[in-house]
Amino acid sequence: MAACILVAMPSHPALLHYWRRLRGSDRFAECQRVLLALGGVIGYCLWRNHASAMNSAMLGVIACALAETEDHWRSRCVTLLTTLFCFGGTAFAVEGLLPYPLPFALALAAMSFVLVMLGAISARYATIAGGTLILAVYTMIGADHPHPSTGFFTEPLQLLAGAAWYGLLSLLWSVLSPQLAVRHTLARVFDALGDHLETKAALLTPVQGIDRDGLLLTLAMQNEQLVEALNDTRLVLIDRIGMRRPRGATAARLQLYFKAQDMHERVSSAHYPYAALAEAFYHSDVLFRCEHVLRLQAHQCRGQAEALRLRTPLQPAAGLRAAQSDLRSAIQALRDAPQPPSEQLLRSVDALQRNLLAIQTLLENEHKPMTLDGEEGVLQNPGPQTLGEAWERITIQLTPLSSRFRHAVRLSLALTAGFVVLRLAHPLHGYWILLTTLLICQPSYGATLARMLQRVSGTLIGVAIGWATLRLLPAPPWQWLLVVLSGVLFFAARLRRYTTATASITLFVVLCFNQTGNGYEVMWPRLLDTLIGAAIAALSIYLVLPDWQGRQLDQVLSNTLRNDARYLQQIIAQYVHGKRDDLPYRIARREAHNADAALSGMLANMLREPGRQQRGNEDLLRFLTIAHTMLGHISALGAHRQAIGCAQDRDTVTLAGNLVVTQLEQLADALLTNAPPLPPEHETKQSTMPHPEGGNDEIARLVLSQLALILAQRDRLASVAGDIRHG
Repeated sequence: MAACILVAMPSHPALLHYWRRLRGSDRFAECQRVLLALGGVIGYCLWRNHASAMNSAMLGVIACALAETEDHWRSRCVTLLTTLFCFGGTAFAVEGLLPYPLPFALALAAMSFVLVMLGAISARYATIAGGTLILAVYTMIGADHPHPSTGFFTEPLQLLAGAAWYGLLSLLWSVLSPQLAVRHTLARVFDALGDHLETKAALLTPVQGIDRDGLLLTLAMQNEQLVEALNDTRLVLIDRIGMRRPRGATAARLQLYFKAQDMHERVSSAHYPYAALAEAFYHSDVLFRCEHVLRLQAHQCRGQAEALRLRTPLQPAAGLRAAQSDLRSAIQALRDAPQPPSEQLLRSVDALQRNLLAIQTLLENEHKPMTLDGEEGVLQNPGPQTLGEAWERITIQLTPLSSRFRHAVRLSLALTAGFVVLRLAHPLHGYWILLTTLLICQPSYGATLARMLQRVSGTLIGVAIGWATLRLLPAPPWQWLLVVLSGVLFFAARLRRYTTATASITLFVVLCFNQTGNGYEVMWPRLLDTLIGAAIAALSIYLVLPDWQGRQLDQVLSNTLRNDARYLQQIIAQYVHGKRDDLPYRIARREAHNADAALSGMLANMLREPGRQQRGNEDLLRFLTIAHTMLGHISALGAHRQAIGCAQDRDTVTLAGNLVVTQLEQLADALLTNAPPLPPEHETKQSTMPHPEGGNDEIARLVLSQLALILAQRDRLASVAGDIRHG
């Protein structure tokens, strides 16, 4: 017996570790709410002997959970009321019009178009609109399986009851854990920073044969995820702060967000071309020591993410200070060598070392806290402030040039076509066609194709598991347990593993309808309807106003350069007047990174489009890596901001900075107007651009060196843009 206990004891730390990881997951809270909501519906319906209401109420729970947004409880009250109002109006409209095919088809198309366009107001309305469309189809599915004793109002009221029940649980959760969403979004930011630092470390490895272009491309893709996490955190913080002065936990998390922004700028910095650094210091250990520091800092970022999720103290990184000291000693040894590297290389390595030290200071919480009372503590609220502004956001999108407008038209026609098909060919259980079309049809071709493959494969797996479950577990109590667990698994997997999520929700549907009928009757119609709905979605994305990424390529490329120019302009001004993280500077920095992320996302979608729609993929990937490298050089200038003491050097830096800004804007204009990209004009620029060694101030020389690197990347971008057009 003692031996058995001793053997079992080592498993307890492992179980504790897995429990802590599960508790720290950003999906854990939502899965808990779904578990309680579905279990509560089943328990209440069995207690009150209302088995006929079980399916509709559970579908209402699912729809409300899909329409949920990460709001503070005050905002969530308004959001919940808005959601229930939209759900109620839609459910009663569907129930009333369903017996009349022609009016219903017209109303379905109009409702789909209006709801998609309402998403132009903000992400919150887009989420509510998506949940409302899903609930509309759920109402059709419930009407497709009527109970003999139900009346006209029964089905919509049951759906609303389930939605309201989940909404109340979500509201209670928000009251009890108001900082949960903030902690999880910040944890995502620090995880992404850790990945970024890890890739940076690989780039600095002075080893031959490393695919640095591939690493730069990976870095650009990772930056897209980091920017998305930062944007999500900003929205969550704005919702918590509102018009009030931040205080308590919210003020602390706001400070942490600003720290993450500063780290993002420093982590994105590129002080010299990586390949040139690796070649210059191939026989030195300086870059190995830089790589070691970066990996330790990546580990510390992930530790910060875990501390946020688990609400535990941040543990200091072992050896980080010693690694910094060793790096300083290695750089000094280079300076003292009989044949030291060039002054520009040493200046770049010094700047890199100072940047790494600043990142370490931020990680160790030893930086000076920001003053949250002034402009440095203000966040730009992206939501509409008035009804007029909300309406203006919708009207701006009412053009065929808008991606949202095209998606709204496409989805409306696809759902109408699906309704016609189900009426003509598959009237029994045919509303699964509409649900499949709704969930597969995405704004871009690549996203639609990926979702279609995941949906079909997940449905096949779910039908197979459902058939086996009905054969092996015919007793209702076991099936009720699996209904709840499959619903929870759907929400646990829906954002990252959509195939698993589809299999789970298919099992959920089979078991639900087995409680009020024969589950076997749902399986094959569900599979057939999935294939029909997938085919309709695929045809619609290809035939109805296809949103090929190549059509907006010039706009996205131009926008990237224009936002880089604005960011650089803000930075140069701070070398004259002094460092200040005010709102205009942070907006310019964020917009530059958003544009870089948009370019990365567009190219990722473009690579999944049919071959004839792609425009010079290799050249586009080169453009992305060069543009990201240029943003890194601009970020390096942002990381080292401080006022230049010498007036002559300030004038020199201002002149050089304005020249580079002008060159970037001219290239942006050329791309937007479809004019030939401007030639490098080396002779003109060399006569105007100050020499990097011309300044008397060390900071001025660093700025001029970085501006020269930015100008070189601009010339490379102009050359690649010409290749793209002729490709």
